[in-house]
Order: sequence, then structure tokens, then C-alpha cells
Amino acid sequence: MKRFLLLCSLFAVAVSLNAQADAPAATPPGEVSTTEQSVTINGKTIPLTAQAGTFQLRDENNDPIALMGFTSYTQKNGNNTRPIVFAYNGGPGSSSFWLHMGVLGPKRIVVNDPDFMPAAPYPLVNNEFSILDLADLVMIDPVGTGLSIPIGKAKFVDFWGVDQDIRSISLFITQYLIAHDRLNSPKFLLGESYGTFRNAGVMSKLLDQGIELNGVIMVSAVFDLRTLLFPPNDDLPYIVHFPTYAATAWYHDKISNKNPNLEKFLAEVRLFTAETYVMALFRGDQLPPADRQKVAERLAYYSGLSTEFWLRADLRVTASEYFQELLRTEGLTVGRLDSRYSGINQDLLSQEADYDPQSAAISPAYITTFLNYFHHDLGVRPDLQYTITAGRREGFKWDWKHEGNVIWNANAAVNTGPDMARALTQAPNMKVLILNGYYDIATIFYGVEHSIDHLGLSARIKDNISMKYYESGHMMYIHQPSLEKFKTDVGSFITGCLQR
Repeated sequence: MKRFLLLCSLFAVAVSLNAQADAPAATPPGEVSTTEQSVTINGKTIPLTAQAGTFQLRDENNDPIALMGFTSYTQKNGNNTRPIVFAYNGGPGSSSFWLHMGVLGPKRIVVNDPDFMPAAPYPLVNNEFSILDLADLVMIDPVGTGLSIPIGKAKFVDFWGVDQDIRSISLFITQYLIAHDRLNSPKFLLGESYGTFRNAGVMSKLLDQGIELNGVIMVSAVFDLRTLLFPPNDDLPYIVHFPTYAATAWYHDKISNKNPNLEKFLAEVRLFTAETYVMALFRGDQLPPADRQKVAERLAYYSGLSTEFWLRADLRVTASEYFQELLRTEGLTVGRLDSRYSGINQDLLSQEADYDPQSAAISPAYITTFLNYFHHDLGVRPDLQYTITAGRREGFKWDWKHEGNVIWNANAAVNTGPDMARALTQAPNMKVLILNGYYDIATIFYGVEHSIDHLGLSARIKDNISMKYYESGHMMYIHQPSLEKFKTDVGSFITGCLQR
């Protein structure tokens, strides 16, 4: 009998263990560290509750699909009618620490703009230019970045693509608003770089879900990817890049007898580009040699490159070729994200630049200081790996297909501008602010102007879009005067959107 009871007991344990092995794994809940922070703006100290960690994201069937990483700052003793800003960077595949520590959060990193930073220690200071005096803030890390990972049956590939990304970010925003009783708050998006490309889709997707935004802020924008690429037989990218080449030459004093006013100089360049350069490229090999020579001479004057270089290039110079050529004789290459920066050119015979001096100059300071702040000040467990970019993950590949776009040439035709136009048409009170850096060769300002001018918007709707310009680059807020202007422009925009 004892043997029989022992066998029964062992059998029961085995059945129990097998049942546990066959059962689906428990869905991990989100993990959040809550701390008290503060920021001083215009002499007034604002107490904040900060939360950093993950939020369990569910799909349309209420099944858990991801732990979404986020950091939020809410004013203590605030209410649910205070404005709330959802913000992220771009990539695609970038986490949100650049905006977080550069301009939006309660602390900011100070760099030696436009020069290289020495190694640590790095200065972290109170951010008197934060928007936290006007609104609460939620920094979002898309899946694959920060602490964000897929769970349940979901995989990374389910989030890595234009439409997949728009869907997951829109789901997060909706579910966060519900979970934190913020549905009736004035709502804003703020995205940088690819984050603006995402913004255009999210503002439309949220509207489909019954959520209308008060305003959308685009920092260093792109909507039509053709403006950034240089596909065969497409003149558009050469055209829209040229004014930024001219601005770069103006900054580095490569233009003789230049107009001392940058904006007036660029107005002249825009006119030349639209009336002369466009027509020359359109004619292709039918452009007479004498006319080709004259156009090359004007291109040389405005860009700082030689007439011979423009002729050898068939009047078409890519961005990477420009980085490498402008300061070649000085042994330097200029920055892509911010062409005020320059760095050592190790290969004076190379046609294209192989690194970005701006990124090299500030990345260690931003990454090191943020990680220290994230784990020390915000109290996130040090054993949780914060992923700076999804590009570090095995198998990272972006799906560039977008609903409503026809892809003829890889990703060259992808455009979320129509999504933005649709949202603005169906929600005619929604406002958009676009911030452009004159020295940004990553997302060029003339390309943004072209995209907006070709959305086919009525005058009334187009008036809801405002453009601001900065004598800085992609991350205009690393330049002190532009940082101050950023706060003024964004602050005025948020305040204006709240007026009825």
C-alpha cells in the first residue's frame, strides 16, 4: 500500500510538471520605477513625478504583444486636463534619449557645440528650456529600442516596418491615455527625424481610433523619402538638397562676397534652384554645352565646390559626395546631421564620407550621461539593458511598404505626407509645427517645403501648418541660441493650440 501511494504521488507530481510545461508562459507585467524629480523654469521650481519602465501593450484582440518602454514626467498635484506630449526620436530604430536629454526632459546634456566633446565627466544641468512648465511628457521607445520588447506570440518583425510601427505607437498612446485617465487632456505629438515620418501616420491612425490631437510638432522633418535618397533618373533629391549645400558653404565661408544675412542668401538660392537648376536637370543631355557651363558656374558659386567638379558630376552631387568634397583640401569632412561640424578626413581620395563628425562629436556624451541618469536618477534596475538603437539587434530590417503607397523602386516612393493631409482635412482644427535646421543635410529643409507644397491642401488647411527655421542642424537644440528659440517656438505653439 505504501508503494502504491508513493507511485500515485510521483505520478501526480509528474502530471503537474508536464501540465506546467505545456501551459503558455505567464505574460510578464510592465515594470515601472517611480521617483520624485523637479525642474526650474523661469525661476519657478516645478515638482514632478517621474515613471520609467515598461507598459504592457495589447493588440486589437486584447492579447499582450509587447512591453513598451517609456519615461513620463507629470506635474505633482496636476489634473487630467493638463496638456500631455508624446515624444520620440526616429531612425527608424532609434530610442528616445536624444530628445529626452537634449531638450524635453528636466535635465539636459551640455556639449561643446560645434566641436568635439572630451571624455567624461559630462555636464548634466537643469533644463530651463524644457516644456514641462506647459505640459506633461511621455517619452516613447519603439519596440526593439530602450526596454521595449515583444511578448506573447509577437516577434520583433511584427513591429519593424512603416505600418507596423504606426500601429504599435498608436495603440500605446491610446492605451496609455486610458490607463492614466488622460483621454480628456489636450494631446500633442512631438517627433524628430523619422519620428516626423511616423507622426504623419500616427496622427491619421489615432483619428481613426477616435482620438484627435490638438497639435503635432515635427523636428527635422521628412515625409517623402524620395527627398532623401538618390535613385536613378530622379532629379528631385538633387534639387531639394542644393539649398542646404549652399547654407553649408555660406557657414564655412566658401562663398565670395556672400550676403551676410543667411535667410536673404537662401531666398536667392531658392529662386535659382526653382527657376534655373530645375530646368537644367529636366533637360538632361539635351541641355546645350554653353548653358551647362553657365549652370555649373552658378552651382559652384553657391555651393563652394568647383565648376569642374559640377561638370564631372553631370550637375548632380549626392549628399555624401558633398560632405567629402567641400573641405577636402583642408583634410576635413563636414557633418551630415549638422554641417557646421567638421572632422578629420582619413582618405582624401574617397568619393564619399565614411562617418558623420557631428554624431562622433556628441554621441558618447549623450549615451553615457543618459544611461547614468536612467539607472541612477530614475531608479531603473541596472540589470535591465537599455537598447540605444534596434540596429544592434540581430535580424533588424525595416519593412518599407506603406498602405496607400505604390512601391516602384524599393523604398523610394514611400510617403506619409498623404496621411497627414488626410488627418488635417478630417480634423481641420489640428495644427502642425515644423522645425527645420538650415545646416541639416540628413533631412533637408527645402525637401520639407516641397513636400508640404505638394500635398494639395486647401488654403484654410495649409494655414494650420507653420514652419520655423534655425541656424543649426538636425538636433538644433545642441546650439544654444537655437535651443532658446526652440522653447519659444514650441511653447507658443502649444499655448496657441489651446486657445479656442
